[in-house]
Amino acid sequence: MKKRATVICRKGRRILLVARESKWALPGGMLKRGEHLADAALRELKEETRLSGKSAKYLFDFKSKQKHHHVFYCDISNRAKPRPNNEISKCRWVELDEMRRLLTSTPTDDIVKLASQKRKNGRGK
Repeated sequence: MKKRATVICRKGRRILLVARESKWALPGGMLKRGEHLADAALRELKEETRLSGKSAKYLFDFKSKQKHHHVFYCDISNRAKPRPNNEISKCRWVELDEMRRLLTSTPTDDIVKLASQKRKNGRGK
């Protein structure tokens, strides 16, 4: 199973999503050989959105059918504006309630729901 660093960035009730082709997803990607998970999360965030994360805080692991997601929360400046880069065609802040109306990957929906539950229970950002 492939390891993936997956990144959650929040601004209030909005979450950062990126689109490759038509589906929306959380920023992130595969690890490079010898790379630490937190470093991969920050690198992928920068490569895909041009945003520099201040830090990457580990939240939890999530296994989908094809990938093992290592999910991190990244702090970014409130003034930072995401811009699509590399293989990303679009990126934007999305209200959590709006996610239902978007075509997203199944792992994205599940990871955001789990992160929201953990946040409500006081065990995550």
